[in-house]
Amino acid sequence: MADVTNLNRFRKQKARAEKRTQGDENAAKFGRTKAQRVLEETQAEQARARLDAHRREGDETP
Repeated sequence: MADVTNLNRFRKQKARAEKRTQGDENAAKFGRTKAQRVLEETQAEQARARLDAHRREGDETP
């Protein structure tokens, strides 16, 4: 006699695999690591500070 297979289990496994591949694609497209985000924020802050340091007195335009 053959073993009974639960088709719901296979359907759910397939759905999980599809979600994982979609998530991996999105992470590759849009994701950045925490270290990358911190580095970019630090570089932006340094650029702002450098720009502010070169600003003339009385120049009030942001």
